[in-house]
Amino acid sequence: MRQAARKETDSTRELRGEIQQACLVARDAAFNCRDFIGGTSKMALLAVKDCEKELDRIERSVDEKIAGAITEVTESEASELLACLKFIIDLERIGDLIWSATKRLRSLTSHLARQDTRDLMNMARILQEMLDRIRQGFVERNVEPAAWVMQQDSQIDTSCQAFFRRHLAGMDRRQQEYSINLLFVAQALERAGDHCTNLAEEIYHLVEGHSLRHEAKRRKPQT
Repeated sequence: MRQAARKETDSTRELRGEIQQACLVARDAAFNCRDFIGGTSKMALLAVKDCEKELDRIERSVDEKIAGAITEVTESEASELLACLKFIIDLERIGDLIWSATKRLRSLTSHLARQDTRDLMNMARILQEMLDRIRQGFVERNVEPAAWVMQQDSQIDTSCQAFFRRHLAGMDRRQQEYSINLLFVAQALERAGDHCTNLAEEIYHLVEGHSLRHEAKRRKPQT
């Protein structure tokens, strides 16, 4: 019986460790994307690609392990394993979006304008900080970093909307391809921020045992 309990703890601990590592990898992807925006470093480009591949690998590893692990654990551990599964789905998607944004930037035939560099670097910085707090909240089982992430989601949305307005208002035929590529970059970073918000909500669910999405529905006034 003691051996079974130890096995349960080991399987949960192993998968939890994979998610913590995935959080670090996603954060590094955002950091290197920001570095690439600032200087178009080839090393930063390769680093983002490596992060995307590593997140794919971790997702496959979690998928392979979780079905067997969830049949061997207690109910509380099963909830944590389900959270791990939800985490890796969002983190893998964040890696895809950051790599997509970086590839778009690589395809540009002209240098980034100074204002565009500042705006996109700011969005990548917010995303990196969101991922830092997501890892902190997951490791510490703390909803305060998750609350901070949810507050930042509106900031990255606002930055993206302002970026769109500026480019759509000033777009001419000569710069059309340049602007369209940058709009896809901004959109990818904004969507990655949305996935961070999903992760923040999952931290609330893991720590407090209820979903914020369900809370919002209950509080919505009836019409």
